[in-house]
Amino acid sequence: MSKKRKRRIGSIKNELLCKSREAALAAVQIFNNPNISFKAETYIVLMIIAWTYLLHAYYRSQKIEHRYFEFQGMRRKFNRTKRGAYRYWELERCLNDVTSPIDKDTINNLFFLIGLRHEIEHQMTTRIDDLLSARFQACCLNYNHYLKTLFVKIDGIDKHLSFSLQFSTINTEQKDMLVEHTDLPEHIQSYIHDFDSSLNDQEYRSEKYAYRILFVPKLANRRGQADRVIEFVKSDSKLADDVNKQYAYIKETEKPKYLPGQIVKMMHDEGFPNFRVHYHILLWKKENAKDPAKGYGTLVAGKNWHWYERWVDLVRKHCWDNKEVYT
Repeated sequence: MSKKRKRRIGSIKNELLCKSREAALAAVQIFNNPNISFKAETYIVLMIIAWTYLLHAYYRSQKIEHRYFEFQGMRRKFNRTKRGAYRYWELERCLNDVTSPIDKDTINNLFFLIGLRHEIEHQMTTRIDDLLSARFQACCLNYNHYLKTLFVKIDGIDKHLSFSLQFSTINTEQKDMLVEHTDLPEHIQSYIHDFDSSLNDQEYRSEKYAYRILFVPKLANRRGQADRVIEFVKSDSKLADDVNKQYAYIKETEKPKYLPGQIVKMMHDEGFPNFRVHYHILLWKKENAKDPAKGYGTLVAGKNWHWYERWVDLVRKHCWDNKEVYT
């Protein structure tokens, strides 16, 4: 490949990433804007665009063909629009491809939003902003995670965003609406019920599918002490036990940990049989990954280093970037 073509590919990838980040930022800013009532519909459309551009940039960086084509003999004929432009994969096709780097729970979240977009595309809806905000929040967090994981030199969108403020508390009527979905059109209620029922318990409870938070009013104990609007409640507390009958909470769990042999086996299972422990050692030394400040893992029992999921994602990206070596 010529240097000129490589520069062009890199330029298009960077343009896609720029548009992707802008679409995601616009989605969140619009959703948090109190003067806009058409929030959920706009958020879904913009986040689908953001994810599509993100995956197009990823596939381009991996030199994976993501245009529709048909074989005519031994040659490929690319499908085009009426105006002659190439037809690139839509988000569903990007997620369904065997080379997709996106995990199952994140895919469930995106397929839910894609299906919801189809349901509301040409119909007016009400009251879905609050009801589905947990899934919107998960979509945003998932996007930020993959933006920084797939493109390690790209800043995430988290530094531009913060918690949105509200001018009211949740009253009894709002609480009932949140629980019962009484204001939703019947076809939307049916869609949500059918999609949720298709997931197993573990998939449904995943924070990558829906990021559910319990908000508890709290005052500081001493003068001069900062107040936190949000209180995170431990899952084994009495308060959590009392409220979990109706509301979800953040469950404080130990992060999954992996030994090097487990990570190597995972890479083998994902199609990289030539990735060995030796290469894993070279990678973590190169990245200085055992620096506790980087958050890739931890020392267990004072002697054995265990790796977090965040490191596994980086190893996976490394394998994809060097697939000609490990496959």
